[in-house]
Amino acid sequence: MPSVEDVEAALTNVIDPELGLDFVELGLIYGIEVSTGDVHVTFSLTSPGCPIGPQVSEQIEEFVTELDGVTSVESTMTFSPPWTPDRMSEDAKFALGY
Repeated sequence: MPSVEDVEAALTNVIDPELGLDFVELGLIYGIEVSTGDVHVTFSLTSPGCPIGPQVSEQIEEFVTELDGVTSVESTMTFSPPWTPDRMSEDAKFALGY
């Protein structure tokens, strides 16, 4: 069974195409739940009008499914609470000039 850390590491491959940084560093991953081989990822986007939601869901499924022991992947997009730059890692803030 994969750990939450394993899933988070896989999610570093999900890249925001406009910013060129991964969703983990951007603070867009709101939650990871692992139960046996079932994984649920809650994520957000930088704005509700961002059109890449379906692409992100596909990438989450693609990269997490590659982990040993994963039998299913489900993702949920949320805007509660709204994303802010405060959620970014220090490296992402530096890269984007915050």
